[in-house]
Amino acid sequence: MSTTWRGSDSSSEVYTPEQIDARLRAELPHWSYEDGWIRRKYRTSGWKSTVMVVGAVAHLAEAAWHHPDLTVSYAFVTVKLVTHSAKGVTDKDFELARKIEEVVAWRPGRVEGSALEGTPDDARFAHVKFDD
Repeated sequence: MSTTWRGSDSSSEVYTPEQIDARLRAELPHWSYEDGWIRRKYRTSGWKSTVMVVGAVAHLAEAAWHHPDLTVSYAFVTVKLVTHSAKGVTDKDFELARKIEEVVAWRPGRVEGSALEGTPDDARFAHVKFDD
């Protein structure tokens, strides 16, 4: 059973672990629920790509005024989301996770009819290691 948090946004529903797992399976299959957070580890090809991912996540989080915890290393970025003020996972976390996933995992070369060809298939230009 979920509860409704009565803070600055009275519509912020805090989801139960079972609800979170179900939503992640349906909406964000590369994300998981662990220790009260929803999280995703993005593997990259190295530091340059890691910094690009961090910059994209930072921009989206600041624009949304909802800030994740990040673990940053040479070849990965882990994004963790929870609504601190609600003391749990809410729609804010799912919505920001979807936007992060949409931007970081975007592959224009995979969109039929796109004028954008995407990153060349060459290790010198590698970016995020995708979970295909």
